[in-house]
Amino acid sequence: MITITAATGHYGRLVVDELLKRGVPASGIVAAVRDPAKAADLAERGVQVREADYDRPETLVPAFAGTTTLLLVPGAVFGQRHPQIQRAIAAAVEARVGMVAYASFVNTGTSTLRLGEEHKQTEQELRSSGLPHVLLRNGAYVEMYTTTLGPALEHGAIIGSFGDGKISGATRADLAAAAAVVLLAGDDQAGKVYELGGTAFTMSDLAAEVSRQTGKPVTYQDMPVDQYAKALTGAGLPAGFADLLADTSLAATRGDWYTDSTDLPQLIGRPSTTLAAAVADALKAGPTKTFDPRG
Repeated sequence: MITITAATGHYGRLVVDELLKRGVPASGIVAAVRDPAKAADLAERGVQVREADYDRPETLVPAFAGTTTLLLVPGAVFGQRHPQIQRAIAAAVEARVGMVAYASFVNTGTSTLRLGEEHKQTEQELRSSGLPHVLLRNGAYVEMYTTTLGPALEHGAIIGSFGDGKISGATRADLAAAAAVVLLAGDDQAGKVYELGGTAFTMSDLAAEVSRQTGKPVTYQDMPVDQYAKALTGAGLPAGFADLLADTSLAATRGDWYTDSTDLPQLIGRPSTTLAAAVADALKAGPTKTFDPRG
């Protein structure tokens, strides 16, 4: 039995889809979700849906019962991720889960990101738990940058504090495909650490690609991190979240979002999705103005 937590999020759903595409019977997949009503479509496809609320520990052991491989996807609320996953790890131990795969951040071991601190804590928690586990250190979702192009197209500029930092971004679909491969590989994955990044790009590269595809002049405008945080707040984001996003941007200048690892293409058996393809998909769908942090 393969269990996916946060299976109603963007990433979690894609992992479920990938498992089904790869021939896993729907009855052999558990979608462990906070609100089962939101997983009605998965239930209709034959996937087992179980309530699993990280803030209600009593739901976790029953949700994980019979699980051979568990994908733990952290929650979206900064400051709550580590205690939530602590409860999930304790439940996995009690439920005698065979192996845990954890969706972490690229370069977690050396990252200076404020958002990365809870991933460091969780990775250590897993090491101390005694559970066989594998770390899926996901690069930045390309969609963070390609689906929030509304203001850039409106004003002709992408803003941030990235400098010339390289981002080894990958699409959620590519990262979900990699997760499915690892989940299906079984026990021989225990102890492995995957740094999952796509072909690196800078914000200037992104601006140039958007210009090329739309015919509209778009440039990248770099700014001090405090000014960028104020700009995000001015765009309607809560101050705390704006500060986190600004810190995430600045981290690119320190190499936190870059990896030269080839783990991703090796796992999925093909090159990762190009920036050009990701931009084209986003423009086709219609870019939004805000980033959805829910995965």
